[in-house]
Amino acid sequence: MITLRSIDRVYPLKGGPFFALRNINLEIGEGEFVSVMGPSGSGKSTLLHILGLHDSAWQGEYWFRGEAVHKLDKKKRFELQKKNLGFIFQSYHLLDDLTVYENLEIPLSYRDVPKKQRESIVCDALDRFQIVAKKDLYPNQLSGGQQQLVGVARALVAKPALLLADEPTGNLHSDQGREIMQLFKQLNQDDGVTIVQVTHSNENAAYGSRIVRLADGVTVN
Repeated sequence: MITLRSIDRVYPLKGGPFFALRNINLEIGEGEFVSVMGPSGSGKSTLLHILGLHDSAWQGEYWFRGEAVHKLDKKKRFELQKKNLGFIFQSYHLLDDLTVYENLEIPLSYRDVPKKQRESIVCDALDRFQIVAKKDLYPNQLSGGQQQLVGVARALVAKPALLLADEPTGNLHSDQGREIMQLFKQLNQDDGVTIVQVTHSNENAAYGSRIVRLADGVTVN
């Protein structure tokens, strides 16, 4: 699914260039569940944002399902992103002025899904994630675990080929965290969703099928 070749991410600083990532070469196959680990400042989140096409200021080659991302302009990268990627953040990133239902509907509106079809898809997602009773509530009326569950549902509502998760259980207590990780495992095994997660947790990393370790912006064995 993904091939990265000689990826560098450099920040120009007064004291000289800072390499957040240096010469990253990585292959991720369809249906893999990859855990990216490393200490703070190792480049984990930088890598995830490049994979998620949120960051375009990198050098090297990025291939996604045979498409040369490094040759695409900004508009075509956005099209690739919205059609294929789902993103889950540690701090949920739900829209505070929208209800749970409306938060789930947003990714579908970006993909120009007709309103009637959006209603059906959102209702299915509410049912699948057992949050039907929460559909008219706003994020500030939900617990942290409930907000993250909505975040997961929103990331998956448009059936992305690739799910990217940045410390997805970082703000949750251990029981809620385990529920989210078990859900990821189920999505990977039953639905074939390719997942890349950034985590500090050995327990969370073990849910994946492979661990990629970073230190000081480079991959280590």
